[in-house]
Amino acid sequence: MALETRLLTVREVADAMRVSPMTVYRLIKSGDLEAIRVGRHFRISEGQVQGYLDAQTVRGGSWPSD
Repeated sequence: MALETRLLTVREVADAMRVSPMTVYRLIKSGDLEAIRVGRHFRISEGQVQGYLDAQTVRGGSWPSD
């Protein structure tokens, strides 16, 4: 990871994604979102957040079938 990469707190990621911090912790625990542990806290790189969001993006024709 490059030193100029910005690291975000769980709260910052939750606010950016408009979800609760608990949702972010669940994503980290499940391995869906990579994080760095600093003491008792987690930090998530902006690139990891963007990668997660890109992977979750729904494009035309990719809706689940009923």
